[in-house]
Amino acid sequence: MAKTFHYSVDADGVATIAWDKPDANMNVMTRDAFEEFETLFDGAIADDAVKGVIITSAKKDFAGGMDLNVLAQIRQEAGDNPAQALFDFTMNGHRILRKIERNAMDPKTNKGGKPVVWATPGTSAGIGTEIALACHHRIAADNPKAKIGLPEILVGLFPGAGGTTRLVRMMGAMAASPLLLEGKMLAPAKAKAAGLIDEVVPADELLDRAKAWVLNAKDADIIKPWDAKGYKMPGGAPYHPAGFMTFVGASAMVHGKTQGVYPAAKALLSAVYEGAMVPFDTALKIEARWFTKVLMNPSSAAMIRSLFINKQALEKGAVRPDVADQSVKKVGILGAGMMGAGIAYVSAMAGIEVVLIDREQDAADRGKSHVEDILAEGVKRKKTTEEKKAQVLDRVLASTRYEDLKGCDLIVEAVFEDPGIKAEVTKLAEAQLDENAVFATNTSTLPITELAKASVRPEQFIGIHFFSPVHKMMLVEIIKGKETGDVAVAKALDFVRQIRKTPIVVNDARFFYANRCIIPYLNEGARMVGEGVEPALIEHAAKQLGMPLGPLQLMDETSIDLGVKIAKATKAAMGDAYPAGAADEVIFKLFDEGRLGRKSKAGFYDYDEKGKRQGLWSGLRDNWTPADEQPDLTTVQHRLAMAQTLEAVRALEEGVLMDVREGDVGAILGWGFMPWSGGPLSWLDILGATKAVEICDDLTDRFGDRFAAPALLRDMAAKGESFYGRFAPDAEAA
Repeated sequence: MAKTFHYSVDADGVATIAWDKPDANMNVMTRDAFEEFETLFDGAIADDAVKGVIITSAKKDFAGGMDLNVLAQIRQEAGDNPAQALFDFTMNGHRILRKIERNAMDPKTNKGGKPVVWATPGTSAGIGTEIALACHHRIAADNPKAKIGLPEILVGLFPGAGGTTRLVRMMGAMAASPLLLEGKMLAPAKAKAAGLIDEVVPADELLDRAKAWVLNAKDADIIKPWDAKGYKMPGGAPYHPAGFMTFVGASAMVHGKTQGVYPAAKALLSAVYEGAMVPFDTALKIEARWFTKVLMNPSSAAMIRSLFINKQALEKGAVRPDVADQSVKKVGILGAGMMGAGIAYVSAMAGIEVVLIDREQDAADRGKSHVEDILAEGVKRKKTTEEKKAQVLDRVLASTRYEDLKGCDLIVEAVFEDPGIKAEVTKLAEAQLDENAVFATNTSTLPITELAKASVRPEQFIGIHFFSPVHKMMLVEIIKGKETGDVAVAKALDFVRQIRKTPIVVNDARFFYANRCIIPYLNEGARMVGEGVEPALIEHAAKQLGMPLGPLQLMDETSIDLGVKIAKATKAAMGDAYPAGAADEVIFKLFDEGRLGRKSKAGFYDYDEKGKRQGLWSGLRDNWTPADEQPDLTTVQHRLAMAQTLEAVRALEEGVLMDVREGDVGAILGWGFMPWSGGPLSWLDILGATKAVEICDDLTDRFGDRFAAPALLRDMAAKGESFYGRFAPDAEAA
């Protein structure tokens, strides 16, 4: 087996353990790697010639964290008692990291230990940073791209390898909370200011400075505060008056931000509170128990599966056809509005040559200026440099000439949602392209198969649906028309990989997948307003489900006139089959009154002159009088959740959605579907198909056939099946 760590001892007796995971761009921790590290570290401590140890990386970054597939493997191997196996694995990690801290130190005198310094050349996340916290001194290279932190909370976990216990004892609960509860990743200078690391040094001096520290360290320099006599927690322990107030405030803050639906945040707070009242080693055991409890929670398991394992699989090409590499060298973008300019920005940032076309040169230039504005913001926030900004802008040609598209191997059309205009630009662009080039349309509603009729090569015509704003939204929805071929799908997937976003591939149907699910959520919110449900109840019910925005606020953000336009287009396409209802009445009424959402500073909400939301518009209650008897919270939540979820099931049932992983990842990244649940299909698995059908039957009886359980869901309930048990690839079924 290839080694994961390099080990060396120099003439001055300083040992270096350098992490270098074979065949990987980033180090991630595995069980074998942890064992290898411990063996090397034990050797260094046992060697009388070794005076101290540097733990570093042979790669440009230190580590991306734990390989979360390991946790799934442990669960699978453990049979009937996964909790014990996960707890034992966690405690073994504590034992190894505690060995870094104490190594050869006399337990009574705190003398005789060997200094251990952590030296990171770049980014360190998760277990990488937890290793750092166990070291006696932490040094980071002054690397503008580096980030250091503990982002576990973002995938439904909390730092469970001692990071929680150590950080709180170093900083105090208040100062540690942004790193633990928000998963903030800090640049080296900010990490030093926060007290997370000790030094930031020029990159070319990193190992020299680390060695100097080792050789000059005294016994007192390597005693952790919590191992010294008279230790007191910064900010006060829970039973101290100041500490008591901290923990009361932290509890309120956690519940306010999570609405009580994220188990990891509550478990983290419990681990901190209980751990603060006992000795350090007991606190580690408490942390391990809470960490195991989180790992055993179906919500956390679903979040890890969707936001880490499945997201990573999709980004690595899990659904890519087996054809030759289709990486994009030159992309032509038709339409230089906000969407087109956003696509130009992410493409140029990925090193792709860009031709940005619009009818008028002024419009094309404005599109390029928008790219420059995003880059300027990056310079301001120190995420990029003036030199990089200039290089990226040089890759973008703003033009009106279709002849400039010669040599493009991909076209992304982002003009108005008008089939006639799209057909016109398709023909103009294809006249300039090589026969192997792929044409993609960025549309959110128009059927790809219909748009492909304007193409001379429909097998090389595909939909690539970006979400706005392009530079911030991670999901890209790739839509196959009836004649779209494998090369076009591979081209789209390779392009999405190049611009570092997450793809899902779906078949052609009205609204594809994401919009198909989100529109019913918006409509259900508007429909309830029309029924006299209190608007505040609707919005708070959504937030307490874990949705980032209530349906009324989301309509304001996406604009009410867009909702009206979609409703009219859908009605025109569906004719008598169009399900007209109370939602249209509400949306059209606001539209008629000029309340178009945030952009007009008036919608379901009122706004001040700067566009800041001020509260729900009082006119909602004037136009639609609140009912004397309001529905209970659970009923409102079931309506909002099922409106989205049942469309996801129907999309899978009809073959629009081809992979359950894409259904869940796409829902969370595309419109923020209840991240704690792992996505709509994972949520149904947590709920159970039988319970889901019961909810559907109740809602159907009370509110109509839109809540009727799809045949697929009823069949699964009858057979006692789950979505991941029935549809997931074998490797992901756990």
